[in-house]
Amino acid sequence: MKPVLILLVLLALAYVVKRQTLGFAAQHPRDYAGTTPVFDLRTHLNGPILSEGMIYGPTGRVASRFTAKMHGSWNGATGTLTEDFTYSTGTTQAREWTLTPGEEGRFTATAPDVIGTGTGQVSGATIRMHYRIRLPAESGGHVLSVTDWLYLTENGVIMNRSQMRKFGIKVAELVATLRPAP
Repeated sequence: MKPVLILLVLLALAYVVKRQTLGFAAQHPRDYAGTTPVFDLRTHLNGPILSEGMIYGPTGRVASRFTAKMHGSWNGATGTLTEDFTYSTGTTQAREWTLTPGEEGRFTATAPDVIGTGTGQVSGATIRMHYRIRLPAESGGHVLSVTDWLYLTENGVIMNRSQMRKFGIKVAELVATLRPAP
């Protein structure tokens, strides 16, 4: 009787876990709909921005640290966000995003190293964005699926947490701050 009961409990638990994602992936924009301050792409991704962060590898250890000078500008409904990264190894990387707001907080995002078009959703004090990115050749040239979450804090600092996956397996995580530059 006990083995059957244990099996039933394990099957029920597996069903719940399968039906309900846990952790980072469990977040949804609607979870943050009423949060403030309200994230506005044109306001909070405008002008000079400083960023500092770390990238954690698949073992959970820091694989890289970086600083970035960013600049956001808007021409009508289209935004451009340039990012100039300097990694702790001394290597540099540049990226230029084109952001196009849509309806109900949705937006699209493109960049030269992004495969296709990324999609985003602004909700309350947050942004969630999904895209596929090709790593530089010196980093293996792999294509990773990325989920970015940006959280706007009361003092205007943006906390960024991103997970990168290959074949559905988490291979890296990024944690960074973005703040208006003086």
